[in-house]
Amino acid sequence: MPIVAAAVVVPLGLLFFISGLVVNLIQAICFILIRPVSKNLYRRINRVVAELLWLELVWLIDWWAGVKRSGCLGSSLAVMKKSSKFLPVIGWSMWFSEYLFLERSWAKDEGTLKSGVQRLKDFPQPFWLALFVEGTRFTQAKLLAAQEYAAATGLPVPRNVLIPRTKGFVTAVSQMRSFAPAIYDVTVAIPKSSPAPTMLRLFEGRPSVVHVHIKRHVMRDLPETDEAVAQWCKDIFVAKDALLDKHTVEQTFGDQQLKVTGRPPKSLLVVTAWACLLILGALKFLYWSSLLSSWKGIAFSALGLGVVTVLMQILIRFSQSERSTPAPVAPTNNNNKGESSGKPEKQQ
Repeated sequence: MPIVAAAVVVPLGLLFFISGLVVNLIQAICFILIRPVSKNLYRRINRVVAELLWLELVWLIDWWAGVKRSGCLGSSLAVMKKSSKFLPVIGWSMWFSEYLFLERSWAKDEGTLKSGVQRLKDFPQPFWLALFVEGTRFTQAKLLAAQEYAAATGLPVPRNVLIPRTKGFVTAVSQMRSFAPAIYDVTVAIPKSSPAPTMLRLFEGRPSVVHVHIKRHVMRDLPETDEAVAQWCKDIFVAKDALLDKHTVEQTFGDQQLKVTGRPPKSLLVVTAWACLLILGALKFLYWSSLLSSWKGIAFSALGLGVVTVLMQILIRFSQSERSTPAPVAPTNNNNKGESSGKPEKQQ
């Protein structure tokens, strides 16, 4: 990490991890003391507490880095790989917030997914459940493997997306039909003129542009059988691939005017409050402990900064992805990063 970047990343990292640990502690206390008495009350409290962490990321994107988007989805859960829950702060908060964690082994994951989705049936507030149907992050090697598989099996050869793994999607739809009114098909692309918004760029405050295309599908309009739902999902990805081809040429998803939501003041207020509390706490702690008055204290402080730097490197690497390039059969160059997710929605 360059020295200039470290000078920015380390203070923001300290703010994020210390406030995040406070949030995790509050979540743990609520999980132990409140959840056994009232699961609904715990969920309501946890939503407010978790927002104190996630709004920091919203501030990082909207205020600090100035990323321009077409919208933002709130109150969201997600289906993640199991290792994600071990990430300090973020992963722990996901676990307390009842994210669904899978091992990428259907023999183990089928029961986990079914029970996890069913737990959401009595969720006391509206929510989004993000399901990344590809089951993995996009890389050039995975795109090449998907193209080879499609060519060998007679499927449409993808140019911008991976082939969806439909078992999890079909299971989620079958379990959520009774209480999820809609599925949102989300496609994300980055214009050629904009660099990808990596975690490092966000911490450095360098802006990017992200285009988001969202299409709503009413749940009752989906096919009834599992086989038909699986084919419906595959057809959606074929259409998504064509949509990303269009974006490559036109640098837009369509004729519709982009909607910019602006910068939410709530995230700025939360980060300002956290910064003031932590600075005041740090000054009081340093005054009380005289930590910097001895070499041992200085060494301990340096060790703490080193740990934060390592954790930030892990977070940055975990967030990295790749832009897609066209398949050999594609006639045009594609510099877009295409991502997608199906988001079943629950409303009250």
